[in-house]
Amino acid sequence: MSIWESVTSAAFGLLRRITGSEPDDMATRKITFTIGVIALSAKMAKADGQVTQDEVEAFQAIFKVPAHELKNVARVYDMAKRDTAGFEVYARQVAALFTDRAIVLEELIDALFYIAKADGSVHPAELDFLKKVATTFGFSDAKFDCLAARHIGPDRSSPYVVLGIDPSISDDDLKATYRRLIKENHPDHLMALGLPREFIQVATDRLAAITVAYERVRAQRNQ
Repeated sequence: MSIWESVTSAAFGLLRRITGSEPDDMATRKITFTIGVIALSAKMAKADGQVTQDEVEAFQAIFKVPAHELKNVARVYDMAKRDTAGFEVYARQVAALFTDRAIVLEELIDALFYIAKADGSVHPAELDFLKKVATTFGFSDAKFDCLAARHIGPDRSSPYVVLGIDPSISDDDLKATYRRLIKENHPDHLMALGLPREFIQVATDRLAAITVAYERVRAQRNQ
């Protein structure tokens, strides 16, 4: 059974059964994470009142959904849109699974930003939604601002913004930060923490961006 078939069969019954205790196995963690992302994507779509084709395609690209599995994903997505429970229910339950794995929750926020900005801009209602989800995940306002700056900030292409560092950072601290980010964001590390393989594109893109940003800073300092 594919993860998408498992997600469809588990859907909200699985999420509602989880009370924050540690899952029995990694498969349960991955399925629950996937359901959570789909549900939060659907709830975010309701925040600005519309779902654009660009956002749908962004979701499919991030998750690498096979064509023959699109119906399974659409079923869960539609269930989430119709569900009367607020997004907080799903955000809290996903957060409970990754209380000591903040980097995985950061990947989820990144994915939601990718979807939100796919139509060219992030609607204020979507930004408010994302901030509330981040707060539920335990991120501070400063951390959320840092995450948002990578996607919608005026300096989002700055290597310092990408790395989340101050331009005055020392060379030694720069190297240490780079090594930490590479370790934390490596796809193998994230999958070991419960990130589904189908979701790994966001992590791969983030890893590439970190490397490019680091090389840009080094090049600037060596001029």
